[in-house]
Amino acid sequence: MRALVFRGFNRKLSLECIPDPTPGPGEVVLKVHRCGICGTDLHRTESNIFSLKPGAVPGHEFAGEVVALGSGVSTLRVGDRVTALPYLGCNACMACLSGAPNFCTQMRNVGSDEMTGGYAEYVAVGAPWCVKLPQALSMEDGALVEPLAVGLHAIVRAGLKAGDRVAVIGAGPIGLAAIWWARRAGAGRIVATATSDRRAALARDMGADAFLAAAPGESPANAVVEALGGGADIVFECVGLPGLLDQAIACAKVRGVVAVLGVCVTRDPYLPLLAMAKEVDVRFSVVYDLREFQHCVDALDRGDVAPRAMITDRATLDEAPDAFEALRSRTRQCKVMISPWS
Repeated sequence: MRALVFRGFNRKLSLECIPDPTPGPGEVVLKVHRCGICGTDLHRTESNIFSLKPGAVPGHEFAGEVVALGSGVSTLRVGDRVTALPYLGCNACMACLSGAPNFCTQMRNVGSDEMTGGYAEYVAVGAPWCVKLPQALSMEDGALVEPLAVGLHAIVRAGLKAGDRVAVIGAGPIGLAAIWWARRAGAGRIVATATSDRRAALARDMGADAFLAAAPGESPANAVVEALGGGADIVFECVGLPGLLDQAIACAKVRGVVAVLGVCVTRDPYLPLLAMAKEVDVRFSVVYDLREFQHCVDALDRGDVAPRAMITDRATLDEAPDAFEALRSRTRQCKVMISPWS
């Protein structure tokens, strides 16, 4: 099959022919119809503690058609249209039984050094971690489920209640997902902030009441508090750059909550005194569980399809290396979908 292979830092992804995946016990192979390019993929192709090893195929936001079944698979059939959690576990431990294979001690991650990802024509996934797509949903909807589930999990982790004042730092796909779910969870006023106004309209479409563009290096905390009419009950930090944890704490009210979704791959010094003085709870949020994946599919199937606006471009496997590199710099793109069979 054709796939995009990471061959080293400062090099484009390489379009190569590699062996087709074979489903192991409890696994299925999907023909990939769409795979989203994620900021995490960009991070992992740069030199940091999170880097991929040469030879890895990225891609963890995908949807496709089941084309092969491994032994023991009875819940899926060839031809089923699915999205899937990009994790495989032992399927027997407490983590797996609770729907969170990412916490399994035997976890394997699709789109990492452990397993070929969705930047390819085919991908192997765990059958227990597949969610069927209703006929009303497209493959692009299916590939949006993963980032939407990241946002949903953060809402759950933060304990958002009806009427809560919410600040969202960052207006990338994860920040937009957090806005969308916060609105649907009954949040009161929602203020989004970013370093440019490129996604101001998108943020409002997702449910934000106000959008603030702060210059790089400038803390928007005072402006956020003013726009909210007080400190935020919950702040979602969705960027992952040093300094933003401090900024999020500054935006929070006394005894507020900071939910950290942004993947920061370097050390991030912050002032604990500020958090202590306000008794702010800082809660880290990582990925999602199976129920949250299903909930995202159900929400889209009910017609809550505003997240489709996040998809701003599509690329074939031939075009994807250039599209991937373009996302390293500031761009008008939001979510670029790879279409392996176009």
